[in-house]
Amino acid sequence: MNPSRYFLFILSAVVCPALSGAAEPSYHSIEKTVSDHTGIAVRWQQEAAAREEALTQVRALLKKPLTVNSAVRIALLNNRDWLATLEDFGISVADLREAGFWKNPSIDLSIRFPNRGSLLADNEEGAVLDLLDLLMAPLRWRVAAEHLAATQLRVSDQALRLAGDVKQAVYALQADEALLAQRKAIVEVNAGAIDLAQRQHSAGNITDLALAKQQAAYDSARLEAANAENMRREDREKLNRLLSLWGPDIAWTLASGLPSLPEGDVSLRGLESLAVAQRLDLAAAQAELSGVVRALGLTKTYRYIGALDFGVNSEREPEGERITGPTLHLEIPLFNQGQARVAKGEAELRQAERRLEGLAINIRSDVRALHDKLTALRQTVRFYHDEIVPNRRAITADTQLRYNGMLVGNYEFFDARAEQIETEQKSIEALRDYWMTRAQLERAVGGNLHVYPNAQTTRK
Repeated sequence: MNPSRYFLFILSAVVCPALSGAAEPSYHSIEKTVSDHTGIAVRWQQEAAAREEALTQVRALLKKPLTVNSAVRIALLNNRDWLATLEDFGISVADLREAGFWKNPSIDLSIRFPNRGSLLADNEEGAVLDLLDLLMAPLRWRVAAEHLAATQLRVSDQALRLAGDVKQAVYALQADEALLAQRKAIVEVNAGAIDLAQRQHSAGNITDLALAKQQAAYDSARLEAANAENMRREDREKLNRLLSLWGPDIAWTLASGLPSLPEGDVSLRGLESLAVAQRLDLAAAQAELSGVVRALGLTKTYRYIGALDFGVNSEREPEGERITGPTLHLEIPLFNQGQARVAKGEAELRQAERRLEGLAINIRSDVRALHDKLTALRQTVRFYHDEIVPNRRAITADTQLRYNGMLVGNYEFFDARAEQIETEQKSIEALRDYWMTRAQLERAVGGNLHVYPNAQTTRK
């Protein structure tokens, strides 16, 4: 057998088993992580059939009034940005596979013809393998595996971020619906007042100034109602974007009414630790730090070896004699000894450490700030529910009794009714802010305010 071919045969016998033993990364880790943190299953829609199945599920959910839970499910099935982010996993898997392959050997062939004498050609052939690449392959594969682990966590974290955004959008829209109804009620009250004022003015019972004041109040109420309608439309479109809906699919209905205030406060005790344990972006930063450490180790290990090629060369002389022997190409680190690469790696390591520490500190701070805000909003909602709104309703009821007994005037009764509606509107706004802040706190904690037994845990 030709020596060069023999060399390639031995090489392929070694390389193929090494590559075939590599484990294939599974997407199920992302599915499990997202499900553990949200209770909702996600799917990587690689085939057209899977995409059609997802669209069927989306349209089935849209036939019913949209709730927070169903909206999150639709977003995880249909949001295009999220589906595009899922492809980062496929890209990282491909990078991992690429890292597991060795460089192909190179073959050099040359044929030289003499200018006089014998007409027999001089043939030379050789095969070269990058030996340094073989030595670095295991560590390079591990670096790519660390990057894949970080990608899996970041992709999963994007699902949790999307879920939090959808929850806030649904709460905002539910509040918009209720606030618009309140604004329309105020318009109706002021419409009655301006109608009465116009008739009294025509009869000469009130002045131009009194009529102008009632007209101003009516116009202001109509403007507020128009603004509330515009806000509802904007928030509905925001939710459409988060759900990636268009065409006939945007004709969905919303489950009316914000949820009631839940029983019991969210305790701050253990909440910071829970956030550090559950936050997937923090876990991703830790995985990236591990990758940087491993890459720096790889750089330091092979800093003095710039090139290391091993091969075999065979030459056939015109007389028929063949000369065969090994070849070695070694770069001498006389000038460049990898100092810059090591310094860069050390700087990247310090950078990754500081970013990880900063993220952990910011997470803890966000949890404390959002918990304080949630506690204050809970007290505000309770105060409106237990004190302010009942008091305003009692005032309106008493004013109506006096109005029926002709003890107060028309406009005093209209004002009492309008003030009651304004108070109820502020109560709705406070409840909306509570639920939106709770969704933000869930996001800050890592997806949910309760520990999932199988959730990804990290420590900092």
